[in-house]
Amino acid sequence: MTKFLAVVKREYLTRVRTKMFIVATVLGPVMILVFTIVPALIFQLKAGGATRLAVIDQSDKMYDRVREALLAEPVDDEEESNPQKTAADAVNSNTQDRLKRAAAAAKGDYTVEQVQTGGRSLEEVRQELKARVLKDELDGYLVIPPDVTEGGKVLYYARNLGDVITRSEIRKRVNGAVRDQRMVENKVSQDLMSKINRQVDFGAFPADESSKEEDSGGGFAFVFVVGFLIYITIIMYGQVILAAVVEEKETRIAEMLFSSVRSFPLLIGKLIGVSLVALTQFAIWALAFAAFALYGVSALSGRGLNVSLPNMPPSFFLFFFLFFLLGYFIYATFYALVGSMVTTTQEGGQVALPILFLLITGFYLAFPVIRAPGSSLAFWVSMVPFFSPITMIVRIVTQTPPLWQILLSLGIGFATVVALMWLAARIYRIGMLMYGKRATIPEVARWIRQA
Repeated sequence: MTKFLAVVKREYLTRVRTKMFIVATVLGPVMILVFTIVPALIFQLKAGGATRLAVIDQSDKMYDRVREALLAEPVDDEEESNPQKTAADAVNSNTQDRLKRAAAAAKGDYTVEQVQTGGRSLEEVRQELKARVLKDELDGYLVIPPDVTEGGKVLYYARNLGDVITRSEIRKRVNGAVRDQRMVENKVSQDLMSKINRQVDFGAFPADESSKEEDSGGGFAFVFVVGFLIYITIIMYGQVILAAVVEEKETRIAEMLFSSVRSFPLLIGKLIGVSLVALTQFAIWALAFAAFALYGVSALSGRGLNVSLPNMPPSFFLFFFLFFLLGYFIYATFYALVGSMVTTTQEGGQVALPILFLLITGFYLAFPVIRAPGSSLAFWVSMVPFFSPITMIVRIVTQTPPLWQILLSLGIGFATVVALMWLAARIYRIGMLMYGKRATIPEVARWIRQA
């Protein structure tokens, strides 16, 4: 035990005392805030001024409505009106939706002019507008067919069709104008149209009435915070663990270490030491963000805005911590195992790619679990230790499973960690004495039997 603690102490102190650790700890929260706020500001930048559009209205009734819709304040996304949209669709489209909202953030994004045909054919008018687009007098033009309210297809011609954000915004606004025109033709009054288009207030509450407060989706966000923290931690410290394991092999001092310390406590000591470094850094960051969140809520509440943090039971934070540790140590042990097989950290980075694929698979499995947290699929994927740090947290947040299932998942997970550590130690014992080439799978299998 004394030798094990000595290894842990060395791995921990040699990294915590470095200038890089101090700099990363201080700048980490700043960089996260920068990467959160700056992209949002960049998305709101619109280069080149307003989008210049011409409209050919063959219906002789749509131009005014289309112009009004294009020049109006930004309209809401259509998420509320699409009942078929799944949770996976919502998450996958989240970034694009933010881009769309940012593209429409400024008033006066469009300038619109009507094109009179003057007895000319549509093709002649189109050729004229095409020439104007090529001369950079217009950015694009719309062709509204005579039967637009009966299902006719609106055509959009533009110089830059790669700007899918603007194209989507134009489609959405034209669709709203056509919808309003259809209601007018069916003798629906303007007041009634406003009432029909007004969105309904919608509140979500747990059916068991365990909480009287409306659910804001904060618990769902915590699920992805868990996975994101595991992912970032592995990205940051996976290579550190791998380098710590390969370090003695590259410097060829493994023989001296094995003469005084057995392979298992040496490997586990490295794992625990580096892991404590990671936990120290993330604990500091967590305290910083908690203080920032409390200050933000207090400041907004002082200005009359009703803002509150998600109301989560204490048991959730306990499970959050346990499954975070479980996920971290499973994947950290994988990195240690890879480090025992390779000769350099560069080789280890290539061999370790499937580790990240396992973690990403856990993210994708979260979507069917969200929709049916009590299904057989949800149960089994939450028992698989490589996925349970994400999938079981999803189940706890969406529809808490029986306590025995949570404890069983934790038991299987930590048993897997112990088994992986034992396996890594056996490979480490022989692999650390092998130089010159990366071990093959048959060789690793032989090392396990011989150790």
